[in-house]
This record gives sequence, C-alpha cells and structure tokens, in this order.
Amino acid sequence: MILKKITLTFLIFFICVTAGCQFRRTTPDSAAAGKKLQSAEGMIEYLTKQHLPAVESIEKWPNKYAEGIIITTDHYVIYTTLLEPLMLYQVPGFMESAYRGYQDQLPNPIETRTKLTIYLFATRQQWEDYTKTFTGPQAPVYLKIQRGAYFLKGLCVAYNIGRTQTFSVLGHEGWHQFNDRTFRYRLPSWVDEGIAMHFETSKYEQGWFKFEPDKNMNRLSALKETLAKNKMIPLKELIGLNPGEVLIHSDTDAAMAFYAQSYALVRFLREEGYGKRLRDFHQLLFGGLKGIWPLDEPELSIASNRDIMPTAGWNRQIANTLFINYIGDDFERLDREYVTFCRKLVYRIYKK
Repeated sequence: MILKKITLTFLIFFICVTAGCQFRRTTPDSAAAGKKLQSAEGMIEYLTKQHLPAVESIEKWPNKYAEGIIITTDHYVIYTTLLEPLMLYQVPGFMESAYRGYQDQLPNPIETRTKLTIYLFATRQQWEDYTKTFTGPQAPVYLKIQRGAYFLKGLCVAYNIGRTQTFSVLGHEGWHQFNDRTFRYRLPSWVDEGIAMHFETSKYEQGWFKFEPDKNMNRLSALKETLAKNKMIPLKELIGLNPGEVLIHSDTDAAMAFYAQSYALVRFLREEGYGKRLRDFHQLLFGGLKGIWPLDEPELSIASNRDIMPTAGWNRQIANTLFINYIGDDFERLDREYVTFCRKLVYRIYKK
C-alpha cells in the first residue's frame, strides 16, 4: 500500500514537471513589476527597451484624464492613456505603416512638413470627456459615434475598442487626417471614404503592418447583402452622396450600401480590366492634391477652404463634375461593368 502511494506521488510529480507545472506563488516582486508596467513610467521603460521602428522619443503625458505617455515617431505624435503593453507595442508601427500606405495612394509620394497628431484613450469615458471639451457645442453629434474614433480639426481622436477594431478605425480616420493635411482640395465623399476603408484590414509583420483591402470582410459582406437585396445605388447617385445624407435618415440599408459601394468603387477604378482606369483615377487624386481641378472659382474656393462646411448640394455637384471629367459620362455602361465587378468581389464571400 505504501509502495503504491509512493509510486502515485512520483507519477504526479513527473507529470507536473514534464507538463511545465509551476510550484510557486506570485511573489510580491513580480506583482510590483506588473503594477509598474501599468504606470506611465513603467510603460516608458518597457517601450524604450523594445527599440520600436520609427520611434523618436517616449515621454510622460501630464493630463487630467489618466496616466499617459507621448510617443513621437517619424510622422506622428501619439498622446495615449492606453497602457496595455502588447497593444501599445504595435501602435507606432501601425501608424507609420498606415502613413506609408497613404502615400501609396498618390501618383507620387509627398512629405508632410509637420507631424500628425493622434489621441488614443484607454476608455470611452476618457474619450467622451475629451470630446466634450474639444468639440464644444458639436459634442452631442460626436458622442453618438459607437466605433471609437473621429477626425476633426486636424486631430484623430480614438479610444480602445479592442486591438483589431481600434487599428481598423485608426487606419480609416488616419486617411482622413492625412488627406486633410496634404490635399489642396477636399475630396468628394465617395473617394474619401472609399480610400479610407482600404485601411481597415491589416496584418502584423515584424514590427510593421500590411494592409489587405481585399480581405475587408465587413465591407464585402455588406456589399454582398446589398446585391442580394437588390438595393445597389446607381453610380450617378452614389458619387453625389455623403455619409451625413444617408445617416441622418437612419436608413441602415442605405448607409451600408453607401460605404460598401464606395469601397468597391475605388477598387473598381483601380482593378477592373487590369487597371484600365487606374491612370484616370490617379489624375483625379493628383488634381485634388495639387489644386488643378477643372472647377469654377466659387467651387474651388469651397473645395480649398477647410473651415467651410460643404453642403450636400456642393458635394453632389463637384463629385458629378469630377467623375465625368476624369472617369467618363457613360453611366449606363459604367454601372453594368461596376455591378459585374462587385459580383466578382463577393462571389466567394459566405455570410455567417
């Protein structure tokens, strides 16, 4: 009997050792180390040791919301109260990868003279407190945002909604920030939103990120559903819409169609027919970048003045003029080719 007990005890010990069992409790020192890592000083120490790509400096951020740090990279200044090491470790590389991706949208890369500013809060409450102060009377509008980020007055303001979703909205709103800083004229909504959605899906690769617009299942599934419901917006109407017009009526199907179709339209102009319209699309972007669109003086004045809120009518008129000038006016033929292209995009997409 004693022999059996000894054998059983030895067997349990052997299994635990080979399986990697730990016969120790968390020590006060290890607990203190974990607590320190969740502090601004601890996070600065941790990140500094990682030799992150494109990071110039990391310092403490004194603010009224929570402990925070400031990460300065080649092209960004990131103010953050998010002190989650595994996620924050990737934020600088993500934003710099996005900057490279934004540059790739242009016919010729350009260099921004001043760094772009990002605010990334750890919680929605911190984000709301900042938003109330930053946006003033417009706060009720921005507080309706549920996906964690917005771009306004040159700033991208976000809060943590999980790694994948946070990076998705940072990539999207980051494009709005980039083109606001670099383009002489503001883009029609379908172009602006269509490109932004190309930065919603990415994968991590050795400190950097690769963007994969062809794997944006959120937009592709929405596109498939729009096609299935036979609720595709005709191109001539689509290019004149802006998000406010579809969201103000709380029409979920229309909003879903606008975003999904704008995403698909940018891909259509780049990819369809082995890129036969890519040069024309690049010329449209180049004209907005350099300020050489063929528009009337009053239209150009509104397009170049970021302090003037463009009306839905203005967006509709300018979008139509630019599309006809750069892409073409045969909307019947374009619609057929566009819908066919959309069906190809979603052919292998299966809804859950």
